[in-house]
Amino acid sequence: MACRQSPPPPALYGLRRPLIVGLTTAAERLVQVRRNRLISLSQAPDTDYVDNDRVSDELRFARRMFADNAWPVIDVTRRSIEETAAAIINLYNERRAHPEGELGEADGE
Repeated sequence: MACRQSPPPPALYGLRRPLIVGLTTAAERLVQVRRNRLISLSQAPDTDYVDNDRVSDELRFARRMFADNAWPVIDVTRRSIEETAAAIINLYNERRAHPEGELGEADGE
């Protein structure tokens, strides 16, 4: 997850026509995943890392970054890994078929 504290490397913005796909999810789902991660690592499950407001801010920041750079977005909240991979492959194939065209959003967000 990109956030203000951990932005993408500057070199990313200098690449020529990279296929960068923004993955997003519902804040509640991300908090759940993060809580489970903390528990599995025997860490305290109540930190800023799982704060609903902070997670929502991170998601807003990421969505704004995706939009500002015209990167396609896939909401993975209710998608399997296989469905997400298929959507990314479709974007890749679309990019190859239309090398000078712009990519749309992957799932109609």
